[in-house]
Amino acid sequence: MDLAAAKMIGAGLACIAIGGAGIGIGDLWGKYLEGSLRNPSAAASQFTNLLLGFALVEATGLYALVIALIILFAF
Repeated sequence: MDLAAAKMIGAGLACIAIGGAGIGIGDLWGKYLEGSLRNPSAAASQFTNLLLGFALVEATGLYALVIALIILFAF
């Protein structure tokens, strides 16, 4: 296998986590909206947890992007 082909395959596999991060963000916001519509008085207290979860899920996607770019351009 050519080195360039292996780099493209590795970067593509690393980008799978970006799709998982998108699914996780959508699920996180959807569950927050569902919970806040069921109990509006508890929505304000759960907003900080929502932002913390959003940051952690988004960081996973950014790490995957950085790894893909490192595979493509550093090796």
